[in-house]
Amino acid sequence: MTQFLSVFGLDNVLFSLGGSNVSLIELLSVLLGLTCVFLAGRGKVLNFWFGYVYNISLFLLFSQKHLYFSMMLQPISLIINFVGHYRWTHPSKDEADSNNQLKITRLTAPITALYVILVTLLALLLGWAMTQVSLFWPDAFPPANQPYLDAFVTVTILTAQYLSAQKKFECWMAWLVVNTTNIILYILAGLVFMPIVSACYLVLAFFGIASWRKIMKEQ
Repeated sequence: MTQFLSVFGLDNVLFSLGGSNVSLIELLSVLLGLTCVFLAGRGKVLNFWFGYVYNISLFLLFSQKHLYFSMMLQPISLIINFVGHYRWTHPSKDEADSNNQLKITRLTAPITALYVILVTLLALLLGWAMTQVSLFWPDAFPPANQPYLDAFVTVTILTAQYLSAQKKFECWMAWLVVNTTNIILYILAGLVFMPIVSACYLVLAFFGIASWRKIMKEQ
């Protein structure tokens, strides 16, 4: 993967920030991600097209940083994006809004609590599994960087993406958790630029909450 980045110049250092180098693939991921989240916050279907390219760029970036769960998340995220793209544009009659797109709906309190419990348990299980993989295949997988935190972020992102694909309002609450946790993960992983970007995502998540609440009232 490192050779692939080098061939296309994606690992070229563009500038340094706080003693940490920012590569082309990192900057590209940032621009794609911010655009995708901004469009999703406005309820625009166009966000999915940016999301597809965003998944590919993140896969390359995380493989370079040895954040294995975050890396392996991307193919799954790509599939969820396809599902969400279809769901938003092909709702059933009782789910459609005035633009013939999927309506924004909410989860019940018991279902929300169930999501929280499942995310926590699955993150603990996956975090432990990654520590074992590094022990058994140290040549293929050097010791994982923050395995439990990486696993928690991964599971929460999948949950947020699934809820986004179903156009559930609570997806933005999940994104708030993701972005806050990502700031910590990226700092511990030695990234300087990405925590700043995650703070921008955090702001966009609040924008998404306000925007979707307004859209729900109009529905």
